[in-house]
Amino acid sequence: MNELDEKDRLLIAALRADARQSLVELARHTGLSRSAVHERIRRLEAKGVIAGYTVKLGIDRDRAGVEALIAVGFQQGRNCDHIVPHLTGIPNVVTCWSLAGPTDLMLLVECTSNAELDTVRRQIATTPGIATVQTHVSLRTHFDRRAD
Repeated sequence: MNELDEKDRLLIAALRADARQSLVELARHTGLSRSAVHERIRRLEAKGVIAGYTVKLGIDRDRAGVEALIAVGFQQGRNCDHIVPHLTGIPNVVTCWSLAGPTDLMLLVECTSNAELDTVRRQIATTPGIATVQTHVSLRTHFDRRAD
């Protein structure tokens, strides 16, 4: 993003604040014409700087009842190529990160109940090539910058 000028940064900040703003509102915010804003947005999308637009859900609306981070350790000789394809088939696993250190993968899991989390945890633990599973249940989200 080092090729961005000040107007691009203003435009991106305005879209982050409210991606539903009209081109006229964005033009007013950036000091550009409506057509210049439209062209900049198209250019930023084409370059992949703007990768998409999304809906931000309100707190606890249509979200899972239980969120957990599950730390996974591999059996000797196993790696992501062996494990991740199995995990993609578990819909409750919403994010999977590779880590450096004693934990090989960290999974973000969303479930409707503790009972469902227990079932998903057992499914993960019995995945071929997984040696250890440690579950950390989220009690409360204080903030989530990914939702901004």
